[in-house]
Amino acid sequence: MITEKQWRRLREEYARTHNMKLSALRAGVDRKTARKYLQEEATPQQLRKPHRWRTRADPLAADWPKAVAMLKEAPELEARSLFDFLSAQTGSGLKPEHIRTFQRRVRQWRGTEGPEKEVMFAQERVPGGLLEVDWTHPGQLQVTVQGQPLDHLLCHGVLAYSNWQWAVRCQSESFLSLVSAVQACLNRLGKAPQCLGTDNSSAATHEIDAGKRAYNPDYLDLCAHYDLSPLTINVGCPNEQGDVESANRHLKRRLDQHLLLRGSRDFPSAESYDQFVASVLESANAGRQARLAEELAVMRPLPPNRLAEYRELFVQVSSQSTIRVRNVSYSVPSRLIGQRVRVERYESELKVFLGREPVLRLPRQRGDRGVVIDFRHVVGPLLRKPGAFAQYQHREQLYPTPGFRAAYDRLVADHGQKDGVTEYLQVLRVAAEHGVDAVDARLSSCLEGKQKWTALMLARELTPNRGRWLETPSLVPDLQCYDALLGSEVPHVG
Repeated sequence: MITEKQWRRLREEYARTHNMKLSALRAGVDRKTARKYLQEEATPQQLRKPHRWRTRADPLAADWPKAVAMLKEAPELEARSLFDFLSAQTGSGLKPEHIRTFQRRVRQWRGTEGPEKEVMFAQERVPGGLLEVDWTHPGQLQVTVQGQPLDHLLCHGVLAYSNWQWAVRCQSESFLSLVSAVQACLNRLGKAPQCLGTDNSSAATHEIDAGKRAYNPDYLDLCAHYDLSPLTINVGCPNEQGDVESANRHLKRRLDQHLLLRGSRDFPSAESYDQFVASVLESANAGRQARLAEELAVMRPLPPNRLAEYRELFVQVSSQSTIRVRNVSYSVPSRLIGQRVRVERYESELKVFLGREPVLRLPRQRGDRGVVIDFRHVVGPLLRKPGAFAQYQHREQLYPTPGFRAAYDRLVADHGQKDGVTEYLQVLRVAAEHGVDAVDARLSSCLEGKQKWTALMLARELTPNRGRWLETPSLVPDLQCYDALLGSEVPHVG
C-alpha cells in the first residue's frame, strides 16, 4: 500500500516521462507496485479491500464487556487505571503486553459511544472592549533575591483584542494587589477600556448563595471610578477567561527564557527583579503596537486622579512596643509607646505616621496571623532590662541569621548566662549600627576561634579608624560610707 502523495507523484512523473522505472524511483515505490497502480488507474483508497476478519484471537474479549460497563458509569476513568484494575481481578486474561490494545479500544469507544464533550466557542474581540486581570504564581522560575527565594505572585492584565499585557509583583490575591495592577495597566496605557474582567476571586466577588457570587462594594467603586463595566466568569470555568489564562503561561515561559539568557536567577533586590519583569513585558508588547493603536483609538480617557492603593487605620502602640494590623503584630520604636498612630496598609508594606509626620516603613507580613519583631526596635530597652531576654516570647526573632544564634550560644558558654546575654545584646546593638551582613561576616571568624571574644572586640574590628574606645572602670561602692550615714543622726526638717 502506498500513500496518496506517492500515488500523485507517480502519476505526474509517468505522465511526463512515460518511463516506469524512473517514475517509480522518483515516487519512492517499487516498480511492480507502480505498474499495478498505473494499470488499475485507481487511488490507494479505492484499491484498499475492507478488512473484516481478525488475524488473531481478541485478547480483550473476556474483559471488554465489564470495561464498557465501568466506562458508561464513570466516563472520566483513564484507560491505564481501568486496565490495572481489571488485570488485578481473579480470572482476568489481560497481560501487560495488552495495554496498548486496551488503550486504543478505549479511545475508539470514547469516539463512538462515549459522552459528549464540552465545546469551546471562539469569541470575537472588539478593540478597546476588555481588560482581563488574573493572578499567576511563577514559582517554577525559582527567582531568588540575594540567595533567598522570592515567594511572590504576578497580577497580570491583558487586553483581549491586542494581547497587550502588563504585570506587577504582589504577595497575595488581595483587593489591594488588584487595584495596584489595574491602575498600573491603565496608567501605562493612558486610557481605559469598556470592561474589566476577573475570575471569582474574593478580591472582586463574595458568595451570596450556593454557587452564586456578587461583586464586592470596593470592587464596584474601582470600576465606577474608571467607568469600567465589571465582568466575571462562571464558578469553576477558568476557560471563560482564556485570554489572560493563556497569557499567564506565555509570560512565565518568556520570563524563564530571559532568565536563561541572563545566566542567573538571583537578583540584588526585589526592585531589580521588578525592572527585569518590566523589560520583558516591554519587549513582548513591542510586536503588538499596531493592534494596540486600534484599541487606544476607541478607549476613554482616564480620570484626573488615581485611587488610593492602601487602606488607612488608626492603632495604639502597646506597652510591648508593637502595633496590631489585621491580626499581625509589628514592632515599632519604643518612643512611640502609648501613641495613637495612623497606618497606611499597602499590598507589600506599611507606612506609619504620627500625626502627619511619617515615622516608619515596615515590610508587610504575608497571611493574617503572626508577629514581626525588628531587633533594632527592642535592643535598646533589652539592654536596660537584659533579664527579660531569656523568657521573651519572640526571642527567636532576635536572631537575624543562624550566625547570630550560634554567637549567642557561644557567648553564653564563654561568659555565663547573665553576662553572655548582655554581650549578645551588645552584638545586636553593633548590628543595628553597622548592618546585619557586616556583623554576620565577622561572627563567622569569631566562632571559628577558640578564644573568648566580646561585642567590644567585634565593634573595634568594624571601626578600626575610630578613636580609642572609652573603657569605664567597674563601679565598686564603699559600703562603710553608707553604714556611717545610717549611723549618724539625720536632722528632720519640718
